[in-house]
Amino acid sequence: MRRAKHVPELELTALHLQHDKTGADYLHIARDDKNNVFSIGFRTNPPDDTGVPHILEHTTLCGSQKYPVRDPFFKMLPRTLSNFMNAFTSSDHTFYPFATTNKQDFYNLMSVYLDATLHPLLRSPDFAQEGWRIGPENPSASPDQERGKDRLVFKGVVYNEMKGQTSDASYLFHIKFQKCILPSLNNSGGDPQHITDLTYGQLKAFHSSHYHPSNAKILTYGDLPFETHLQEVAKVIEQFPRIQADEDIKRPISLDTGPHHVTVEGPLDPLVDPSRQLKTSTSWLMCDTSDVLENFSVGVVASLLLDGYGSPLYRNLIEAGIGLDWSPNTGYDGSGKTGIFSIGLTGVKPEDIPRVTEVVDRTLRDIHREGFDRSKVDGILHQLDLALKHKTAQFGLSLMHRLKPAWFNGVDPFDSLAWNDTVSAFKERFAQDRYLESLLEKYLFTDKSLVFTMTPSANYQEELETEESARFARKLAEVEARAGGSEQARQELEKGELELQKIQDKAKGADVSVLPTLKVADIPRERDTKSLRHADVDGVQVQWRTTSTNGLTYFRAINPIVGMPHELRNYIPLFNDAIMRLGTKEQTMEQIEDRIKLKTGGISTSYHLSTSPSDIQTCSEGFAVSGYALDGNVPFMYDLLRTILYETDFDSLEAEGKIRELLQSEASGAVNSIAQSGHSYARRFAEAGLSLHGRYAEETTGLSQVRLIAGLASRPLSEGLGDVIDKLKSIQRLALTSGGSLRVAITAGSESTQMNEEELSKFLRTLPAAPSLPVTDSSGPVSAQPTKTFFRLPYQVYYTGLAMPTVPYRSQRGASLQIVAQLLTHKHLHHEIREKGGAYGGGAYCKGLGGSFGYYSYRDPNPQNTFRIMASAAAWGRDHVWTDGDIREAKLSVFQSLDAPESVSEEGMTQFSAGITEEMQQTRRAQLLDVGVGDIRRAWEYLLEGMEKRQLVVLGEERDWARPEDGWQVVDLGVSPAGVEVEEAS
Repeated sequence: MRRAKHVPELELTALHLQHDKTGADYLHIARDDKNNVFSIGFRTNPPDDTGVPHILEHTTLCGSQKYPVRDPFFKMLPRTLSNFMNAFTSSDHTFYPFATTNKQDFYNLMSVYLDATLHPLLRSPDFAQEGWRIGPENPSASPDQERGKDRLVFKGVVYNEMKGQTSDASYLFHIKFQKCILPSLNNSGGDPQHITDLTYGQLKAFHSSHYHPSNAKILTYGDLPFETHLQEVAKVIEQFPRIQADEDIKRPISLDTGPHHVTVEGPLDPLVDPSRQLKTSTSWLMCDTSDVLENFSVGVVASLLLDGYGSPLYRNLIEAGIGLDWSPNTGYDGSGKTGIFSIGLTGVKPEDIPRVTEVVDRTLRDIHREGFDRSKVDGILHQLDLALKHKTAQFGLSLMHRLKPAWFNGVDPFDSLAWNDTVSAFKERFAQDRYLESLLEKYLFTDKSLVFTMTPSANYQEELETEESARFARKLAEVEARAGGSEQARQELEKGELELQKIQDKAKGADVSVLPTLKVADIPRERDTKSLRHADVDGVQVQWRTTSTNGLTYFRAINPIVGMPHELRNYIPLFNDAIMRLGTKEQTMEQIEDRIKLKTGGISTSYHLSTSPSDIQTCSEGFAVSGYALDGNVPFMYDLLRTILYETDFDSLEAEGKIRELLQSEASGAVNSIAQSGHSYARRFAEAGLSLHGRYAEETTGLSQVRLIAGLASRPLSEGLGDVIDKLKSIQRLALTSGGSLRVAITAGSESTQMNEEELSKFLRTLPAAPSLPVTDSSGPVSAQPTKTFFRLPYQVYYTGLAMPTVPYRSQRGASLQIVAQLLTHKHLHHEIREKGGAYGGGAYCKGLGGSFGYYSYRDPNPQNTFRIMASAAAWGRDHVWTDGDIREAKLSVFQSLDAPESVSEEGMTQFSAGITEEMQQTRRAQLLDVGVGDIRRAWEYLLEGMEKRQLVVLGEERDWARPEDGWQVVDLGVSPAGVEVEEAS
């Protein structure tokens, strides 16, 4: 034991220990929280750009000495009730965390994690599967795919993952910026152009030198006995001798001879004006982050300069039209040894690049002269105070994510935990004359900066493909030289691929009983219910959840709108953005933002959509409003909601320009947003053909919404946005009104119940009456017909989604379909799509309330192979012999999310938002627990019939097999300005 510290404001006690023999660093955080957390991490400075830390993260999870089954990490997923399991490769460290509320589960997973990281098998086939290899594109092709069977390609899960990552221009900008300012810190994720240089021997050597207790930082959190943790950890690590830990903390380059100017190339964005394709940023080196007070203070300065529409840099850079949005690296990064502050823009014209630095410098000097507004600092501190009071379900994981990067970069974790000490010291410094202004002068009034710019290349994608082809030819030539000729090399590669498949297929049905597991008996038969009270306040139904909230009140309201006009529904997301942007006739948005920060923890509005628990073709839609505040500030919260909802001025002279600014900013990041979660967009578009809920969700949050925003953003100035503003004003009249079916939920402490009822009554009495709707939406039930849709997008890999309609939430069949989705994912699809197919992810899903079942793949190099797997999945399940153990594991998987701990603010929200009562939830719980082999058998037959109505969607670079004559509808997201089509950017 090195030391201990009690932190009353966080209700925790921290214990810092060091293992005598190995020097392993250990931090335990004791807190009255049943959601216990474990993490083991290692400093893993990458020696090059081959991605060895990332590939090692994957391969350590492919089997270990104590658990020699193939892929124990994924095979543990259905044997646990954990609410979080993952592994992360950061820029300079790798860590493996999990969280669970079950004591036995905690020690099961701790054993698996410790053995996986410290005693992995690291077999050559695992490296080939997870890292990279050369092999036939589709060695098990069906007859109609024979022509691609013999094509040799680069393969590997991480290789394809990073090809997908580099399709995201935001990621490219950030990683290339990091390479410039921190050249000693290589790309830990791996650059596809260098991943293929990594050898199996290098992987094993990197593990030996880095995954060792002497180089480890271990963290535990929660209410389980600390002494047991120590005993379990000690049994594993005491076998190791002490070695020299990697203590090399990477630092940025010196900018003393600045300004430094660096320009690199990146891809075109097909949804952005061709004249506004540049991204640029200016960066400065700040304090040593081990100076916790100064690090905190610089973070406050960054928030004052950048946060919100009223911030000075937003007004002078984005509102002024120099850029469309912030660059990916904008803000203060205090995660490294030296803090880095960046101010940058996307959507910049070439001629405006010099203006960016000029405007930034002028703005900073104006602020230095005029001084920071004290009330804005108070608003930031108020937000931090509320964040401490807000009871989250994942407090331990959040704490871990905040501590680990700093801990690996030399920051004392006790200093990071001493929140009140830091804030008190800040207030004391801030009370001194011009403290924050002095930080501007100290760090930003200098030419010691890096100006980093990314320019567009119309041939970027083509250049990547050319480079990959040339690199592939070189690697293949190396194999041919070693094998003694091209034919011998092909035979060797095909043989290697088939041998890998045999290993994979053998592992699919292998005995995994060596792995620890929970039992269905560990799942409580009765769900943990929360006491709710329902009452009438001024004719409005109110759900009350009375519990300990640390003096906070949480408010939600849903206003269902029957017959929502179609021409308005699609504009609700824009309305939600606009009312937080425009301001009123009496107040600017800056003034409103300041009041929100000073008086609330945040307020928001959103589109509400929920399927009937009894009929998948019936759904409720409308408008949702939420906010939370200290009990004493509830009246201010309601006043702010009234202000933004009813007083936002859509008729001001500036309104149209600000709305256009919102549209252009949204469009500028759309292609990158899709690249980050393309499978979700594919699934959503597929579900649009199944039900009204699916159709409305796609219109408001899917590819249709992207297409709408892109079209409006590219509209010529001469056409104006008058029709758009008229729609937004119509939504304003509908948003929150009295009468009808308005319902409210309040979560608060018992001490504030009377006050909350009085203030809610006052608020409700001010609501306007609902207007009559001029147009009635004529949408009828959706009759699902099989379709195949291909969206052309400039990505190096593919995203797929297949969906079919199923049954309502209250149908007993829904429980067996949920179990089947888990069986397919863990027993078949993960193996076929990820392990054998090389996609980063793939599986099945069942939306119990949405009434849909489907399949997906993510960063997939071979979608045709995936379609074949999806099409035959139900038949495979029907023919497979299922055991009670298989069904047990599927049930555990389902209950991981059902029984995951909830934040206080979320308690009772399933009933409030979706109309699923406690009785319905208990019935579904019993149905899930009672699913048997007979139910599973009937589910397979149901899914086989459902394929007749399946909707298939693919996102990615167009391929010749997606032909209209074969039933494919090929779609562009929309025409970008000046007629630039998607294919021109690919």
